[in-house]
Amino acid sequence: MKVIASANGLGATRRAYELLAAGKSPLDACVAGVTLVEDDPNDVTVGYGGLPNAAGVVQLDAAVMDGTTHRAGAVAALEHIRHPAQVARLVMQRTEHALLAGSGALQFAREQGFKEENLLTEKARKIWQHWLDHYAEPGQAPGALEDEDVAEFFRRYERPTGTVHVAAIDRAGNLACVTSTSGLAFKLPGRVGDSPLVGAGLYVDNELGTCGSVGRGEANVENCSSFAAVELLRFGRSPHEAGLEILKRVARHSHAPLRDEQGRPKFNLQLFLLAKDGAHAGVALYGPRQMAVTDAAGTRLEECAVLFAAP
Repeated sequence: MKVIASANGLGATRRAYELLAAGKSPLDACVAGVTLVEDDPNDVTVGYGGLPNAAGVVQLDAAVMDGTTHRAGAVAALEHIRHPAQVARLVMQRTEHALLAGSGALQFAREQGFKEENLLTEKARKIWQHWLDHYAEPGQAPGALEDEDVAEFFRRYERPTGTVHVAAIDRAGNLACVTSTSGLAFKLPGRVGDSPLVGAGLYVDNELGTCGSVGRGEANVENCSSFAAVELLRFGRSPHEAGLEILKRVARHSHAPLRDEQGRPKFNLQLFLLAKDGAHAGVALYGPRQMAVTDAAGTRLEECAVLFAAP
């Protein structure tokens, strides 16, 4: 048994592993782990407390994929529901569809008994308001950072992408993975990234392994990164080798406005892979970056392999 995740999913891996040990399916274990992150208002990239779009509205994306059935479910641009991964699981289990978006996703969530709520916390609102006041117009001065929440955020980020990805393998070798996000901060309303798109933000083949990602979603969409990484496992690549090969493809395909003076991508991207034999790896365009792991050796953060030296 093993559970891996993006670094913000350390507690999620612990919870999912506990559920695997208790006999829960990999899919249910991963959803339960992701739910912890969706509930955390201090993680401003996922669920409740996630950063809003440019209009100040929190829109969430999520997807699940179950290796045993090779089925997937997803929601995109979902508003007012703090647990999009749970809704995505029900899309898979109770419909013949793979993806519901916008008002349709919200109507489905209502029909399944989910309660609507305001997902915009005061912390996220202040960060959005500062961005609106000082960053939305090109060339504008950044302004004073007097509020500590705002100051702490803009010390760490300019315009973050953020996501939680969790994948698991049980004793029988069955696999599943789940991804949830509030997407690119201050995005255009309706923007959908890679997280709810099967083959881009996540993918699982029960014969091979899983891959999921955080970072620039458009790069994953344009390269079908997760599907491509899992397919490389079919041809004998290790998770480490497969992940780095896909990052090389992403780098080669990046168009000119997104390249620096050395021709490297001006964005970051991480992939997290878990193979059928239990081998795992995290890789990133730039480091240092970490991934979370829980297995028989305990719960820990591990360093990701890096394609390029820090810009």
